[in-house]
Amino acid sequence: MPDAPIDTALSARPAPTRAGGEPFTEEGSAEVVAASFARTPDPRLRQVLTSLVHHLHAFVKDVELTEEEWETAIAFLTRTGQMCDDVRQEFMLLSDVLGVSMLVETINHRTGGTSTESTVLGPFHMVESPPRELGDDIALDGKGEPCLVTGQVTGPGGEPLTGALVDVWQADDDGFYDVQQPGVQPERNLRGLFTADDDGRFWFRTIVPRHYPIPDDGPVGELLVATGRHPNRPAHVHFIVTAPGHRPVTTHLFVDGDPYIDSDAVFGVKESLVREFPVVDDPARAAEVGLPNPFRTVHFDVVLLRTDSPHVEAQPAAQPAHLQSTVVQGAPS
Repeated sequence: MPDAPIDTALSARPAPTRAGGEPFTEEGSAEVVAASFARTPDPRLRQVLTSLVHHLHAFVKDVELTEEEWETAIAFLTRTGQMCDDVRQEFMLLSDVLGVSMLVETINHRTGGTSTESTVLGPFHMVESPPRELGDDIALDGKGEPCLVTGQVTGPGGEPLTGALVDVWQADDDGFYDVQQPGVQPERNLRGLFTADDDGRFWFRTIVPRHYPIPDDGPVGELLVATGRHPNRPAHVHFIVTAPGHRPVTTHLFVDGDPYIDSDAVFGVKESLVREFPVVDDPARAAEVGLPNPFRTVHFDVVLLRTDSPHVEAQPAAQPAHLQSTVVQGAPS
């Protein structure tokens, strides 16, 4: 009988070894497993996996995880993966509610306190915002409490950034984005791409946004229920602001006083991004800006770092859209 063929690729791999020849034990488990990554060619991958093993084993030992709990966790992660498809990323949603998404964003977009803070992109920047003229009304269906948004884009020294692009989008008065309600909301409702004037100033008309729930009909929703947490995000307007020679920023403008401002389900609120939306009761001013009286108003200045800023290394504006949590089809529950 001829000898079985030898898999040369497998035979070329080094024989498995243990750290210092030590067997697997409860006390030395992390060291033994981490040693298995010693030959990893990519140093960054080796660093990440080694750290992950040490922290993961420390966690299991700290809580003394039972076999039943381990099986429950495996089943939970399996169902989380099965929930993902082309329009829903349940794993990213899990990252969101555990605060990992915001932590990664914060680490990778440090400002040194010299520019507008960033926050998560969110899942609803799915379509290009239509170019609009300064002062345009982005609330195409006229539903909701009217609001005037004003602001200025500057560099870190206060210099106005002429021609800066200000991309905005938001939920409507019922907490829905236009892409969640095709055929109900007008296409590109509550979206706009504005070009700042010579002084870096921008202004547009809209409505006061409303809070809304993240998708909670899957494993992540079950986790929130089991831990007594709500699924809601506080009301906000999204911004992406860019200017040549400056680092772009992806951020939110949050409505002060929102019932969920202190308990955002994805931990996206930063104190510097919260603003009051006071009521203006002035018929002459309302007529001047083209809004019914009374109306709400808010001012939100944006400061961009130069790309050669010594405070931080240049980073992307935010996580790529395809890595964002979830695109919801239909109404939030």
